[in-house]
Amino acid sequence: MTSTDDFDQDPPPIRACTISRDVQNFDLLIEDMESILGESWGDLGFTDAIAFFNQPEAADLEFVALAIDAKDENSIAMLGELIQQAHARRISVILVADDISPVVLHRLLREGADEFVPYPLPEGELNAAIERLRAPATPAPETQTTAPEQAPPAASAVAPSTHDRQGVLMAVQALAGGTGATTFAVNLAWELAAIESKGKTTPRVCLLDLDLQYGSVSTYLDLPRREAVFALLSDTEAMDDESFSQALLTFEDKLQVLTAPSDLLPLDFVTPDDVNRIIGVARRNYDYVIIDMPSTVVQWTEAVLQEAQLFFSTLELDMRSAQNTLRLKRALKSEDLPFEKLRFLLNRAPKFTDITGKSRVKRLADSLEISIEIHLPDGGKAVTQCGDHGRPLALDAPKNPLRKEIAKLAASLHELGQSNVQAA
Repeated sequence: MTSTDDFDQDPPPIRACTISRDVQNFDLLIEDMESILGESWGDLGFTDAIAFFNQPEAADLEFVALAIDAKDENSIAMLGELIQQAHARRISVILVADDISPVVLHRLLREGADEFVPYPLPEGELNAAIERLRAPATPAPETQTTAPEQAPPAASAVAPSTHDRQGVLMAVQALAGGTGATTFAVNLAWELAAIESKGKTTPRVCLLDLDLQYGSVSTYLDLPRREAVFALLSDTEAMDDESFSQALLTFEDKLQVLTAPSDLLPLDFVTPDDVNRIIGVARRNYDYVIIDMPSTVVQWTEAVLQEAQLFFSTLELDMRSAQNTLRLKRALKSEDLPFEKLRFLLNRAPKFTDITGKSRVKRLADSLEISIEIHLPDGGKAVTQCGDHGRPLALDAPKNPLRKEIAKLAASLHELGQSNVQAA
């Protein structure tokens, strides 16, 4: 009889699964899974998941949603094993994370999670992640059309760049706290971005805040910190021109800025290879790339030092700056690193009429056997006020002596860069 047909039909194959300690803690995930997949999904516990991967039913799985919260951070080794086992069976992994520390999240993404979605789930975000997984991979070049389908992993399908500006890379690092490194980096970047040359296009300038813990470029320019920055830093191997530009914010339609992440991250969150990739993409797309460095010397400081055309080191006329300069000099020379690339910048330099102060500067330079090439005057209260308002000095205090000196430096750097281009 036809009335029994419904009982004879096979249940729909399971196309996806949630994997969690207790899926009831993720009620919004349940709702979205039901809305997108109907009855074609199931739920697994952590201990059941790997066993299920070995069952014939797992062959139909399209993806799994690994849902974790802060209580699961102690099980990071098991979670990494789950991700690896899923990938071994060509099952995509969407990481749904609720209040997970950046370090744990970064490690799981490194283990191979394909997508990351924060919990509580933003409207439509899970569906968007699934659509990205289902989207066809970027087609390989014609010369590789005969290669097997499984050869190029998803992360390697990075779109080639159509730009090759080979921009000038300048880094700024403080030799002591409060020596004005970020103030200098922000205002130098703005002055370069605002330069107008007759008959020539305005230079494209990108400011990178690589102080992953206390970076304040976003504060100095009143820009929000975005999750896109964390996503970019977590997987630089998959970065291309488009994903890099999407992580940037624009200030006053002239300056492009990569802010520090919204959460405090360990300075070794990125590797020298990560930093080299970021620098490479930035230099291809911009005429000037300025990096605001952390004051701490880290494993990737060498990568920036090797690539930079100019490496500004800010100091003041005090004992702590002198001692830290000496330490840095010894460290770089002991490792045969290019100490000569450093350009020492004296902040709050003595005025022209301060003969005693000028003699102290000379004694400091002589005792450290360095050349202090740039002397910046004290900008006074206007520096703090502009920083609090999120505005460069040129916009709110154009006649400030510090602003005038940075503007002259930017103009000379741009003129030098243009003469080098013409000579080449």
